[in-house]
Amino acid sequence: QVQLVESGGGLVQPGGSLRLSCAASGDIFSIYVWGWYRQAPGKQRELVASITSGGSTTYADSVKGRFTISGDNAGNMVYLQMNDLKPEDTAVFYCNTNHRGGTVSWGRGTLVTVSS
Repeated sequence: QVQLVESGGGLVQPGGSLRLSCAASGDIFSIYVWGWYRQAPGKQRELVASITSGGSTTYADSVKGRFTISGDNAGNMVYLQMNDLKPEDTAVFYCNTNHRGGTVSWGRGTLVTVSS
């Protein structure tokens, strides 16, 4: 089992920046993909960014050039640096991990609100 806890959300003005963190505990050695998802009011949850254990990254078209996903060498933390935030980025952001054996873990989410 892997437990995930997100932090770093909050209220920010358009054009501002936030850095989200996700801390994993438990069987972290089973993780092969980390992801950040977001869900805005009235919309489906969408994949924002992902990173594999080998360091390969993907991004949604809407955040390319603005967001950066990264991990630490210990393998128990992942981050999402968000720059040039826009009102349409407002959502609950969720940390996600995919594990060997086919299981998936989710954090409880952290709210990001972009508003003036």
